[in-house]
Amino acid sequence: MEDILTRHREELTAIRRDLHQHPEMLFEEVRTAGIVARELARLGFDVETGIAKTGVVGTLRNGTSQRTIGIRADMDALPIHETTNLPYASKIPGKMHACGHDGHTTMLLGLARYLSEIRNFDGTVHLIFQPSEEDEGGALRMIEDGLFKRFPCDAVFALHNIPGLDAGQVVVKPGPITAAVDIAGIVVRGVGGHGAVPQKAVDPIV
Repeated sequence: MEDILTRHREELTAIRRDLHQHPEMLFEEVRTAGIVARELARLGFDVETGIAKTGVVGTLRNGTSQRTIGIRADMDALPIHETTNLPYASKIPGKMHACGHDGHTTMLLGLARYLSEIRNFDGTVHLIFQPSEEDEGGALRMIEDGLFKRFPCDAVFALHNIPGLDAGQVVVKPGPITAAVDIAGIVVRGVGGHGAVPQKAVDPIV
């Protein structure tokens, strides 16, 4: 695997830096999805686009097994203005791949190149490129759009980069992972009053 990816390193680096320079936020990942779809098609994957607006799935079949797995990456950026001064810094004011989804997308495209070359597996692989991980529930939108009815999977795998880890180090755990949380909003209202009669006021901070 390392030999194959080493051969593709320069091109994959260029893809990642291009994505980093052109970040797209939730459900706006039109350019990114286009790059992904073209690359997958070039590699011989069956490609479906427009899932939950900008989601992409690339499918590669090999052998006779009915077993199927999905491997997922997210594509969206954040509303952050980049000030890194890197030569491949964001060209879009107020938008940045600050969470590394440009890297995740490129990793999955790297896997696509690897799988298209080795073809030593027996079954079906769906590469799932998800929009809007950061906010609007892109995973749920893809499911509601029929993702697993159209692309059934026995298991789905995903990852997220952790900048504190050494390069090449991987951390795993058994069971479900990468779950999100619900966001609850609480509003505490006070009652205004006069300084002469503070006992009639309600301070929401206290």
